Amino acid sequence: EVQLQASGGGLAQPGGSLRLACVASGFTYDAYGIGWFRQAPGKEREGIACISRPDGTTAYADSVQGRFTISSDNAKNTVYLQMNSLTPEDTAVYYCAAPVSLIGGVIWGPADGLGHWGKGTLVTVSS
Repeated sequence: EVQLQASGGGLAQPGGSLRLACVASGFTYDAYGIGWFRQAPGKEREGIACISRPDGTTAYADSVQGRFTISSDNAKNTVYLQMNSLTPEDTAVYYCAAPVSLIGGVIWGPADGLGHWGKGTLVTVSS
């Protein structure tokens, strides 16, 4: 069975950090890589980071550039999202998905039936 399992969400204080993990099982993400997305209450889903498997090329949305870092452990088929300098605006449900596309600087997840989405993990940033 193909699965993407995201974990690591929770409550963080403003300025704090969290690390999310996405474990892929049942498949090996390909050259298009894995991406992290988030959806805040009342907002559209946003692609925030992605990484390609062969060479580890990364891309970030402007909203997280310089604060979040995506990395992968190919042996474990796991992708991480290190989130630093968190703000309340980072509060959202975070998802991982594969494959992803980077078009015009925007990270796109797979369309229905053309890839895999993991269940989300909630990140709440509040004092």
